[in-house]
Amino acid sequence: MYYANYLKFMERARTEWLRTLGLELDEIARRDGVIFAVRSARVDFIKPARFNDLLQATVELIKRGHASMTFAQRIQRESLTLCEGEMKVACLDTATLAPRAIPNHLVTQLDPGAST
Repeated sequence: MYYANYLKFMERARTEWLRTLGLELDEIARRDGVIFAVRSARVDFIKPARFNDLLQATVELIKRGHASMTFAQRIQRESLTLCEGEMKVACLDTATLAPRAIPNHLVTQLDPGAST
């Protein structure tokens, strides 16, 4: 598998993770005026995936800042980790693309134990 495809799978996994929390990115952009963009990515390519492999992508929110979130992510085949990474995602204002605080109602959905 081409190495950049791991990043595509990680991106999709984060989107689907948000969806399981009841959050749709297009709705957030429209309602709250924010988007999320990858600020940095650290990726370790450990083993190759091959055509027709059944892969699983995992997402874990490991840190939440005022205007960013950091995720630990893995791509696995069965229990074997093929790729792992840490993605820092920034919350940006849709109009200016400047960093902006994550809206409070999103914070509580992303991290129910967090104080706003």
